[in-house]
Amino acid sequence: MTYAFDAELAPWVPTLPVLDLRDPAAAREVGRAIAAQLPPPDLTGLTVLDRTVPGPAGAPAVPVRIYTPQPAAAPAPAVLHLHGGGFVLGDLALEHADAAAFATGIGAVVIAVDYRLAPEAPFPAALEDCYAVLCWLAGNCDELGVDSTRLALYGRSAGGGLAAGLTLLARDRGGPRLAMQYLDVPVLDDRLDSVSMLAYVDTPIWNRPSAELGWAHYLGDGVKPGEPGVSPYAAPARAEDLAGLPPAFVSSCQFDPVRDEGMHYAQRLAQAGVPTEAHLYPATFHGSALVTEAAVSRRMRQDAVAAFRRLL
Repeated sequence: MTYAFDAELAPWVPTLPVLDLRDPAAAREVGRAIAAQLPPPDLTGLTVLDRTVPGPAGAPAVPVRIYTPQPAAAPAPAVLHLHGGGFVLGDLALEHADAAAFATGIGAVVIAVDYRLAPEAPFPAALEDCYAVLCWLAGNCDELGVDSTRLALYGRSAGGGLAAGLTLLARDRGGPRLAMQYLDVPVLDDRLDSVSMLAYVDTPIWNRPSAELGWAHYLGDGVKPGEPGVSPYAAPARAEDLAGLPPAFVSSCQFDPVRDEGMHYAQRLAQAGVPTEAHLYPATFHGSALVTEAAVSRRMRQDAVAAFRRLL
């Protein structure tokens, strides 16, 4: 299919990989190569600390990276940052620059989570890792210089799906109260039946074949994507009740197979009484923000920072 990509993005498209998740190890090597080619993060005015925090019961500790603006303006808001990667790849390096930019731009303590990956650790491993870190964050606000009333979630792609699932889990378990959720091109629906998902089978970086494999790896053996019984904590688009969730900002890209599930989820949040803002960026694709100097990519980052500042 021919796509009318943004003029600044189009020249990059032939150089961008499609994430082939048939071989998770090879896909992770591609992810690491992408991370290595990104501009180095600007860590000016930040302290950056790698550590582990207690994981879910019976599970390993969870590695995190904590970005703290200096001088600290305590108590500061905090953002739990969940990387993308189709549930199969990604680590603390993949979105290192973005996490640092959020900490600086928002004036927030940002905690990036290195959750477990599928298929070795299928659902609910990643979500439970994220919930454990959220509970740790809420229980250590004084140590971190964080305002417990201003805890937020950010997730991109699969991380956006995890962030949406995490808001549901925190609500239903009576867990930490969240001030906002930012769902950036979120992966939300294993049924793969939206107009955009059916149409975009050859888009760069992420397309329908990628989504099929990502969901199969994430849900694990014995759970087939699209069939009844998939947990709404895994696929938040399946959740029947979205009331009582934190205010949301949802971003979508025009030529992205997950475009429609993100926009539909934003609509349902608003219908459930959740304060919601949704942005659809024209002529973009899933992962186009990797072209960091394009004007539309800069606008996406500026909108994200402005949303956090406004809601926090």
